[in-house]
Amino acid sequence: MNTRFHLALPVTDLAAAAVFYGDVLGCSRGRESDRWIDFDFWGHQLVVHLVDEIPEVARNPVDGEKVPASHFGPILSWDAFEPLEQRLRDAGVEFVIAPVTRFPGRRGEQRTLFVRDPSGNHLEFKAFRNIDMLFATDGLDYP
Repeated sequence: MNTRFHLALPVTDLAAAAVFYGDVLGCSRGRESDRWIDFDFWGHQLVVHLVDEIPEVARNPVDGEKVPASHFGPILSWDAFEPLEQRLRDAGVEFVIAPVTRFPGRRGEQRTLFVRDPSGNHLEFKAFRNIDMLFATDGLDYP
């Protein structure tokens, strides 16, 4: 059985969140009210909740980038990464961290990109060339 997760996020504009998660990312909508919307986020339940404000996110230096410490996102298949990247470009979504291949040619090779939703929540989309490296802890030649 594949366990699914539930994630709730604050948003300051429910309509903009509906466009971003529904139209741009292609997530189907589930239940909703005038204060929240459920989305099918790659098989997981994502709920956006309307709030008045969202505090600034702390950042952590990783590979020369200032990675938002609070972020989430699916791990896509290698072949699904580029079409999603193009979908984001076509929608005019600004990259917080542009698409990049990390550890090219090494065991942990992966593609990654960061974007923000309209309320400033950070999402990371990534894909591993070899998904078996997702939780590998030894034998990796990372810098």
